[in-house]
Amino acid sequence: MPRLILFNKPYGVLSQFTDRGTDAARATLSDHIAVPGVYPAGRLDRDSEGLLLLTDDGRLQARIADPRFKLPKTYLVQVEGAVTDDALAALRRGVDLKDGPTRPAEAEGIPAPALWPRDPPVRFRKTVPDNWLSLTIREGRNRQVRRMTAAVGLPTLRLVRWRVGEWTLDELAPGAWREG
Repeated sequence: MPRLILFNKPYGVLSQFTDRGTDAARATLSDHIAVPGVYPAGRLDRDSEGLLLLTDDGRLQARIADPRFKLPKTYLVQVEGAVTDDALAALRRGVDLKDGPTRPAEAEGIPAPALWPRDPPVRFRKTVPDNWLSLTIREGRNRQVRRMTAAVGLPTLRLVRWRVGEWTLDELAPGAWREG
């Protein structure tokens, strides 16, 4: 039976078990998960939070991570600026990025979700409003959601992956994990 772990990756944690980067030690999955033989199915940027799936099954890992399978991934995105109908329509059509057009996304403006506080907090600017989107994509390019929102004039301030396929964060606290 394949093992599947749902992990709520905190902001600032690398989506790998070791840090091969800078001289300064950075937080990794090994700071939170002491389960041998599991590996991330996909990635989540260091400055993004939320659901990261880990498994010991190569086929399952490929099905989750490979864009060929078009597994939907839903993100809660705090953006700078007002979410307009035009911006949502552009995201729903797909936007042109430097590496080509994106597939159409499911996009809607949402009220601010009841999430855990981020550490460090998102910067606050009195003169610029911030709003929230729910964005579901079926591909997984590097920093894709951030680039999509920027392309429609809404820079991302906070990015939380809430759902991957049938799996969701639900009540999972940052840094916590459970079997899927």
